[in-house]
Amino acid sequence: MINNTVLVGRLTKDPEFKYTGSNIAVASFSLAVNRNFKDANGEREADFINCVIWRQQAENLANWAKKGALIGITGRIQTRSYENQQGQRVYVTEVVAENFQMLESRAARDGGNANNSYSQQQGSNFARESGPYGNSSPMDISDDMLPF
Repeated sequence: MINNTVLVGRLTKDPEFKYTGSNIAVASFSLAVNRNFKDANGEREADFINCVIWRQQAENLANWAKKGALIGITGRIQTRSYENQQGQRVYVTEVVAENFQMLESRAARDGGNANNSYSQQQGSNFARESGPYGNSSPMDISDDMLPF
């Protein structure tokens, strides 16, 4: 069986971090993940996906990721149920994240200054300018040069 989930989205609020009774770190959070299409009004909708992460990864997430941070997670979908105070059975579906990755710099997340927009940072390739291709521009290739 396969149960793998990969999500990229923004935190809707700071992660809720705590320790269980047996002293295991856990953080719960919600990711706003844009849909690939627009609605009838041309607006892009988002899904708000509840997630949980455990142990050291939970501590790292709580320390580094704040509301609005763009993160990527890998994990699995899990369902569980419990009985609420009114005696009703409540079912919960959530993503159990195994790993997360911060996907933008702190300066981009915090707004930086007017000359430090996200698109400009993308263009600078996030400090890889000293890499093997330097500051090269995109290649000029015509369609008839492509093999497909």
